[in-house]
Amino acid sequence: MKIDRNAPVGVFDSGVGGLTVAREIMRNLPSEKIVYFGDTARVPYGSKSKETVIRYSRQIIRFLQEQQVKAIVVACNTASAFALDLIKGELEIPVLGVIEPGARVAASETKNKRVGVIGTEGTVGSGIHASYLKRLDKEIQVIGKACPLFVPLVEEGWLHDSLTTEVAFRYLKELQEKDIDTLILGCTHYPLLRSTIREVMGENVRLVNPAYETALELGRLLKEKDLLNTGTKQEKFPYKFYVSDLADKFKDFANSILPYDVEMTKKIDIERY
Repeated sequence: MKIDRNAPVGVFDSGVGGLTVAREIMRNLPSEKIVYFGDTARVPYGSKSKETVIRYSRQIIRFLQEQQVKAIVVACNTASAFALDLIKGELEIPVLGVIEPGARVAASETKNKRVGVIGTEGTVGSGIHASYLKRLDKEIQVIGKACPLFVPLVEEGWLHDSLTTEVAFRYLKELQEKDIDTLILGCTHYPLLRSTIREVMGENVRLVNPAYETALELGRLLKEKDLLNTGTKQEKFPYKFYVSDLADKFKDFANSILPYDVEMTKKIDIERY
């Protein structure tokens, strides 16, 4: 199968969180076109069963394939935990999740081998970060903490709110007591709360942003497969955004965090796929 290197990269998430991954791709791979899908009608994935998340992921991938993408980034930790391995086996194009890139960096950065992971209940409960980290270094101790309220706070736009700081203190107190030196922001929404998390955890804890690491990994993968966009003809609108609900709300949020003006966000019926 011949893949067109000038085709876009598909990126999907349960909502707006994956925009942190799209933002890093825009910054680090500026020649690449992106088709983004946010499943805003069915967010959050973190509290859903594995079977449901796999079904949702397959529907979204069918939609992205219709957009003729050359690679897919599963920019959702829960979908990466539950569906990634399955999807990889079903597709001929490269597929990348957000868990492995962050885990690799955390394993190489930790000095005292105590790594914290914060994420949704689904991601933390799956133990997927722990299994990756243990594979990289058997001595690493992984302390997971589910922070379910972080996602709605981010989606509400309360990034620098005293309530968000209070919630962060309550969630992260446990990790402070466990003396971790590295913390994986194991949900794509969480980099948007980075300054709050930094304030709570202090300067001595290394925060790992998997969105950034995933963009770098995507660059390596596209290069290895000879799929990097040559960037000869720059399109007027290289980034397309689709959602399953609340297109205007999504667009407003996207414009508040992306280095690019989002002209169009289109609502589609994902249940058709």
